[in-house]
Amino acid sequence: MSFTAEVRDELARCAPECAYCDISTLAALVRVCGTLSLSGQGGYCLQVATETGAVARTMIELTHKILKLKTNLTVRRSILHKVRNYLIVLPDQPDLEKALVLLGILDRSGSLVAGVPRHVAARACCRRAFVRGSLIAGGFVADPRGDFHLEIAVQGEQFAHDLASLLDGMGARARVNPRRGAYAVYVKSADDIKLLLSKLGAPRAVAEIEEARAVKHVKNEVNRRVNAELANQTRSAGAAQRQLELIAEVERLGLRPGLPQVLEVFCRLRETHPDLSLRDLGEVADPPLSKSALYHRVLRLEKMVQEAAQRNQTA
Repeated sequence: MSFTAEVRDELARCAPECAYCDISTLAALVRVCGTLSLSGQGGYCLQVATETGAVARTMIELTHKILKLKTNLTVRRSILHKVRNYLIVLPDQPDLEKALVLLGILDRSGSLVAGVPRHVAARACCRRAFVRGSLIAGGFVADPRGDFHLEIAVQGEQFAHDLASLLDGMGARARVNPRRGAYAVYVKSADDIKLLLSKLGAPRAVAEIEEARAVKHVKNEVNRRVNAELANQTRSAGAAQRQLELIAEVERLGLRPGLPQVLEVFCRLRETHPDLSLRDLGEVADPPLSKSALYHRVLRLEKMVQEAAQRNQTA
């Protein structure tokens, strides 16, 4: 089961917080994945198509519980995608138009409602129920082991912005993005996604996100340290090679026999241990030497080479 399916299933099992929350959840389900059409006698026909069993189950349960309406369920299996398709049809019947008004799909004059209807999102708990229903119906939550991303695909610009406002009101910064004739209301912040799912009633999903973040943090810290160590080793190897080249130049210029003892000690150490950093080179010296002391000896060698090269040019 995908992480999105786990989240949807967990949210679908949440109990309503008040007597009106089920209406808000059902309103969101119908609005996000429902299609309303006119019947031949001036009535209505409502169809809800989904590939999610949690949506089909919740839709049928709430329709029978709240609206007391007849529903027809057709289950088909896609040979290509190997998934079930659920088609729930509410045919034209005496109380269907009243139910559509109750759910905020139609207003009292029979016109379609463009945004989120106020009466189904009047209370804080009902707003949570509406967002929960929207997420169950058209939501996607990326596997937290990859990128953090939550989005809800909806129809209608006004509805998308109203839904984003509901998410903002719950502390999750949401944005709206047009996408192939529809709109995506999305949240990118891991903290905001955790907060939203926690308020909607998905503690298992929140725990998985926290665990994934902890694992990512450890991996990132290990990678950072490994990269830093590799960079240090690369710099040390480059510095050691340049020091060997400097010693070779000292010999070429005939300066090696007259070197002070401290510089000769450094040259022998570097030639004996060509791969060590200055710090490690100082630790193998007898007596041990600091990195600073060895670095100053390198500078003295460089100065001697420069002065010798200038004398040769003048001569």
